[in-house]
Amino acid sequence: MEHTATLSGRRVIVTGGGVGIGLGIARRFARAGAHVAITTHSRPVEDVVEMLATEGIEVLGAQLDARDSAQTDRVIDELAGRLGGLDVLVNNAGGLIARHRVAQMSDEYWDKVMALNVASVFYASRAALRHLGEGGRIVTISSLAGKNGGGNGSAAYATAKAALDGFTRALAKEVAPDGITVNAIAPGLILDTPFHETFTPAEAQQQAINAIPLGRPGYPADVAAAAEYYARADSGFATGTSLDLNGGAYFA
Repeated sequence: MEHTATLSGRRVIVTGGGVGIGLGIARRFARAGAHVAITTHSRPVEDVVEMLATEGIEVLGAQLDARDSAQTDRVIDELAGRLGGLDVLVNNAGGLIARHRVAQMSDEYWDKVMALNVASVFYASRAALRHLGEGGRIVTISSLAGKNGGGNGSAAYATAKAALDGFTRALAKEVAPDGITVNAIAPGLILDTPFHETFTPAEAQQQAINAIPLGRPGYPADVAAAAEYYARADSGFATGTSLDLNGGAYFA
């Protein structure tokens, strides 16, 4: 599919860019003219870079455990340097890890979910702000779970994603005087992702699809299209928002 060069010359880092939504965003942004760097933890970054190269897409890459503050500082600085600057950060690294009911949930599990989904966004955003200037964009992938509480066993994940909406609003206010915008996207059921392949059985997926007014699930390309708008240089009057992207299954 051809895309117009809406992101021509924009320098972008996508965390968690090796699979699912992050990979979809990296693809779309590169095709829209951006210079893209990805981080990945769940698979070797070299494999992702080589795979995209076979599609005619050139990206830079680095391995990153986004839960590690010092490592995140180093990798964001390194990639921004290789890109020649930074215009857009897409915070996509995150995950459910497992399903646990609150009554049986360990402290260790709670802390792991918060580190992966909340601390990671704080670390990457803080590091990116050293490089972002006027026209800079931060786009964070939140979740419908942060709005509706998620499915059974996802209390920690839902809490973490709700926290991202609060962080988005607070940071948007802080950096607005610098001409930087901060927005979130809250996807609902997005298939072709490791999340639902791992944690949502086929029957539950179908039940969720049946409850979507538009009659279909979402896909990484749907999230990427929304992220592209927020990343554009001409999207500068939208900030502090959280976009519900769920086919009409939920809206405030």
